[in-house]
Amino acid sequence: MPDMEMMTEKEAGLLNPLQLAYLGDAVWEKMVRERLIRQRKNVHHMHQECVEMVNAAAQARHLALLKPYLSEQESAIVLRGRNAHAKHPAPRHQDAADYAEATGFETLVGYLYLVGARERLSLFFRMICGEEIDNA
Repeated sequence: MPDMEMMTEKEAGLLNPLQLAYLGDAVWEKMVRERLIRQRKNVHHMHQECVEMVNAAAQARHLALLKPYLSEQESAIVLRGRNAHAKHPAPRHQDAADYAEATGFETLVGYLYLVGARERLSLFFRMICGEEIDNA
């Protein structure tokens, strides 16, 4: 399946942050699942680990880890996502603050994906996974 055609930073920046978060959620889960597949675990364990990395509290922690490394543009994208208000409240078992931070994280992932910043996205993913990174 071919990748989506890239957008310019301006085009992607004009999208509603919840649209970026919608895509970012799917991209993030796909990245996590691909990593888990490579570890050759059984499906039950993969599902458990995936849920641990994809839930709102985890995504809020991921964002906190990345914040010192974000560019000014990336920080602005996160802020737009964090401040976006969906027409529904946070899911029952999620903290509202974590849910807002997770939306900011997903917005960043969606934005980076759309503008073709795959290397940056990969760097952030490796950082979150605890891999050694030179010159992050």
